[in-house]
Amino acid sequence: MNIIDISIIAIYIILTLGVGIWVSKKASKGLESYFLGDNGIKWYYLGLSNGSGMFDVSGTAWMVGILFLYGVKSFMFMWLWPIFNQIFVMMFLAMWIRRSNIMTGSEWILTRFGNDKAGRASHLIVAVFAIVSAIGFIAYFFEGVGKFMTIILPWDFSLFLGESLLLSSEQSYALIIIILTTIYTIKGGMFSVVATEVLQYIIMVIAGILVAGYAFFAISDVEITNVITEEWRNIFFGWELGTHWDEKYQAFNNLIDSEGYKMFGAFIGMSLFKGFFASIAGPTPSFDMQRILSTKTVKEAAYMSGFTNLVLFIPRYLLIAGIVVIALVVLSPGMIANPSLAGGDLEILLPQVINFHVPVGIKGLLLAGLLAAFMSTFSAFVNAGPAYIVNDIYKKYFKPSASDKHYIKASHIASFAVVGLGVFMGFFAESINSLTLWITSALFGGYVAANFLKWIWWRFNGWGYFWGMLAGLIIATLQFVLDHNKGSFSEDTWLNELSHLHAIYLFPIIFGFSLLGSFLGTYLSKPTDMNVLKSFYKNVHPWGWWKPVLHALKEDGVAIKRNNEFWMDMLNCGIGIVWQSSMIVLPIYFMIRDYPKTWIALAVFALTSIILKYTWLDKVRKIPN
Repeated sequence: MNIIDISIIAIYIILTLGVGIWVSKKASKGLESYFLGDNGIKWYYLGLSNGSGMFDVSGTAWMVGILFLYGVKSFMFMWLWPIFNQIFVMMFLAMWIRRSNIMTGSEWILTRFGNDKAGRASHLIVAVFAIVSAIGFIAYFFEGVGKFMTIILPWDFSLFLGESLLLSSEQSYALIIIILTTIYTIKGGMFSVVATEVLQYIIMVIAGILVAGYAFFAISDVEITNVITEEWRNIFFGWELGTHWDEKYQAFNNLIDSEGYKMFGAFIGMSLFKGFFASIAGPTPSFDMQRILSTKTVKEAAYMSGFTNLVLFIPRYLLIAGIVVIALVVLSPGMIANPSLAGGDLEILLPQVINFHVPVGIKGLLLAGLLAAFMSTFSAFVNAGPAYIVNDIYKKYFKPSASDKHYIKASHIASFAVVGLGVFMGFFAESINSLTLWITSALFGGYVAANFLKWIWWRFNGWGYFWGMLAGLIIATLQFVLDHNKGSFSEDTWLNELSHLHAIYLFPIIFGFSLLGSFLGTYLSKPTDMNVLKSFYKNVHPWGWWKPVLHALKEDGVAIKRNNEFWMDMLNCGIGIVWQSSMIVLPIYFMIRDYPKTWIALAVFALTSIILKYTWLDKVRKIPN
């Protein structure tokens, strides 16, 4: 690596640590300032921070690989998360969540189910889920950043204990970056996280523009056209994927056939089915919810969520498309000549392009940008996870009346514990893809049913929430165990068949068990106290089946009407998904020089923006400050 690139990376790390520690004094007032920034951070800074936190290096490496292999329609793979949950948050959920005026997602649960035994059970299970998911994501980041840094950096950091390997170079690099990020995150809480993420976002955008510019001018239209086919460019699809590559790249067609997504119609149908329920369930109790709760007002929560969508996708996909264009032209001939590489790990495309095919200077800035992407996402989870340990478990059940200084010290210890467990889990992850599928399809699948019902059904109670979440977590854990024991079961057993089933197709099973637990827990126990339900409905005012609660409020003389916004919210969500998708395909079509489709994507973006101005933005502006 050139000394210029090394210097850029070193300056970035020093600057990030400096900014993070410089603002850390603001976090010393108490838990609210540590985890929520005293609700005093501007909504557009929180929006940039939220977008930066979603710009992770592991996910970027994964998206580079799937765009390279599957073409433009690969953006729908992001519906696994589902990425369009941000649209549901933008349209109505951010406002519902922010009206609670509390600190964490599990504390929010108490406003829905009360503070009796059932309410505390629901509160405890969502805190456990938040901690488990934070640990899972840290393992995901550990796996991704280690693989990325090992290919990029020239030094071997393997650690040996005698003749035995103690830590691989990949693991050593990951630990170094994680330790540096943990230092400023723990020191400064939400203030440090937001300040450094805004800085990191600026670096990522500059890096993305430079890489896209280099790919655009260094590679000709003809070179791109010689590699990709019309099907690669096509956004539309049938039940089964068509042939994406021509005969000389047949190895890539074979790889598509072996990946498990050949029945693309079924895959997208299942992703949409899961995505709808997961989106209405609301954001998981992690950094996304913390950003919403950190805003000053309900109106600013909606603005922040909309701004997150606007600032995230075009810059991110400019970078991804730029890397893919270089990989298509420069790497694909060599990958075909080397069959093992053609059928191998496509996650290495990103570091390979950076290492060998990006000019000096741009390479250093891009590495700093991707390092920023990792650090921003990682720091967001390190800030969010301990909030549940300290505020929702330690403070509530063990030490309810300690000083602010004591709680902040406990938060530091909790942060180290969460990071340590995440790193430990990362040692046993077989790939980024396996962790991605477990988190999105299994772990989050167990979250969906109970959190969907909590918004829409008055009779759903704390015990229903507890058993629904617990059933989902148990099945998700079972799936994780089965996935990591493939080949150890007899071939003619159902366990062997289940262990080889694609994770997304397990979602209905996980959803079904969780739904069963939710209904049994609800109907085998008494309803939530009506006073709790009245307070919740009056404050949050969701749509759904709340007739008895609405009737009770009217008997109390409260002037309140039924929320009839369901169909308008769903219409806005549909328009919003198209709006979001146009921001993804626009930079891709631009980078592959398909100008007619670029103009179509731009027109769709402009039209949906105008529609949302009238159907969403004007409505948000009317919300009282």
